[in-house]
Amino acid sequence: MQSPPTRSNFIPYYHHGMALRSERARLAAQVRARLSQLGTAEIRVAQVVLEQGEALLELSVTDVATLAGTSPSTVVRACKNLGFDGYQALKIAVARESPPGQPDKASPDDVLSHATQVAVDALSGLTATVTVEDLRAAAAILAGAGQVLVTGAGLSGAVVLDAAYRLRALGCTVDAPADPLTAQLTAGTLTTTAACLAISHTGATRTTVDAARRARAAGATVIALTSYVRSPLTEISDHVLLAGGQDLTFGLEAVASRLAHLVVIDALALALLAAKGDRAADALSMSAEVTAHHSY
Repeated sequence: MQSPPTRSNFIPYYHHGMALRSERARLAAQVRARLSQLGTAEIRVAQVVLEQGEALLELSVTDVATLAGTSPSTVVRACKNLGFDGYQALKIAVARESPPGQPDKASPDDVLSHATQVAVDALSGLTATVTVEDLRAAAAILAGAGQVLVTGAGLSGAVVLDAAYRLRALGCTVDAPADPLTAQLTAGTLTTTAACLAISHTGATRTTVDAARRARAAGATVIALTSYVRSPLTEISDHVLLAGGQDLTFGLEAVASRLAHLVVIDALALALLAAKGDRAADALSMSAEVTAHHSY
């Protein structure tokens, strides 16, 4: 009979499981981030990849083609567009991430577990799509900007508010109009010393893209925080922070991506603090003083 786990022999397995979960999330993040580069049939292939997980190891390219309702050649093309050399390369990546035993899946009836896991996967996949160098480059742009416009619409509005607050607390001169028309007007008045931080999950929200386009036309540097490698927003941006992505199984992409975007804003604030040094520290002191007056 196998001995019951003790604290000493449980911890290594716990951390091993966490590492495996993180690796699976990285592959899923890589797939989700490239969805906008795929055609309709290729998106169905990506959906099969995300839904099957490690079960993909038992499927041939023809099996995947059947499940996706397309041809084997389309499966191979989709894999290449997702960043792999082909279907076998994708399977190798899946094999490296697959833990022994049964797949870790929540019960279809357990909606809280579903929602939580989607969010955890989005956060765990962040390091696959955004790097420290990306954050430092964006922070350097913001640190040198005389004015920063933060813009976004819909569910990204909450991220815009958070970003604007943090940038102000770090001493940046920030404008974050709630009205999309005002945002476009502000974008048109920016100068070459300004920066525009445009936040959009899809990268295709018309008002956000239009504001970013006007900002760039005015000479400002545009930073995009989005979930897709290729989109109207990334095409006109000088710098891209890629985080989040669409979960095709549960349909909770907006929630998971918003959480991922908020974490990126946290990391960006830390990078900005380092970039601005004493100026940011002084601004934080004043921010803490203001906050203290509003607390009991």
